[in-house]
Amino acid sequence: MKKKRLYGLSLLLSILTLHIEAGIALIVAVVYGFTQESPNAGGGGSVLFVLFLPVLAVFGLAVTGALSVLLVSPTAWLGGVLGRRFGGREAWWWVPAVAAAVSLVLVVALSGGAGPVGIAVAWLLTTAGLTVPALLWRSRRERIFGPVMLWGLAAVVLTAVLGGVGLATGLIPEYRPPALTSADIVGRWSDGRDGTLTFTADGRVTAAGIDVDYDDDGDGDGERDACTGQGTWTYEPGGSTWSQEVDVTIDACTFDYWNVGGTESRPVLYQYIGDPDSGDLYELTRAPGGS
Repeated sequence: MKKKRLYGLSLLLSILTLHIEAGIALIVAVVYGFTQESPNAGGGGSVLFVLFLPVLAVFGLAVTGALSVLLVSPTAWLGGVLGRRFGGREAWWWVPAVAAAVSLVLVVALSGGAGPVGIAVAWLLTTAGLTVPALLWRSRRERIFGPVMLWGLAAVVLTAVLGGVGLATGLIPEYRPPALTSADIVGRWSDGRDGTLTFTADGRVTAAGIDVDYDDDGDGDGERDACTGQGTWTYEPGGSTWSQEVDVTIDACTFDYWNVGGTESRPVLYQYIGDPDSGDLYELTRAPGGS
């Protein structure tokens, strides 16, 4: 006689599995973020993240519970129905088939104009993320929660260790700003609109229409306080590529030093707009023919 599935245990297993998957996805996203071009925004965001962990935990519990009821449970149920209908008995392989179909509908509906490669990757990841808890939902074992938690924690820790080792050894290339010299700064840099900074080798700089206080609410009608004038500049290499600074002094203007970002082939000078943790940047790139 088959054991009856315990709905409460299945729900807890699904919630636990989704949390484990979310933990692995978060670690992968963080490691991937280290490989992408990004400003040196400091550690304020990390502090805020830690402070909001209790809120995030409650929110995560609510989300995974809803996903378990609305997606995981129906996927497991439909997989069983199809197995009995077409094979005379339940078969586990119907679950990933149903998960793939459900995931495809979700990904296409939420793709937001993404390309075919992005949709394909999202579909595969969503299918895997839905298949695992749906398969566990079908289990009739009463002592399965402990092993799932143990192996899940091991998978999370292993992912974190592999990511850390990969970054530390260079197997996963970590992004770093390009190492510039004073000679690399010389030339004309543009914000892509009508603002430019032109640096000369003798330490002089000319600003034309550079934003010193830009307030834009997203509709393109921001009010600009533009800087135009002449002054001096110096380049400070700092202790690492993250701490490079270009200090520009113009009597008619007031703004902070410029940070160095971008890549070797496309260096960028930037300043933060407002709070550095917001990630909003005012960027200058080398204008064509400006070297």
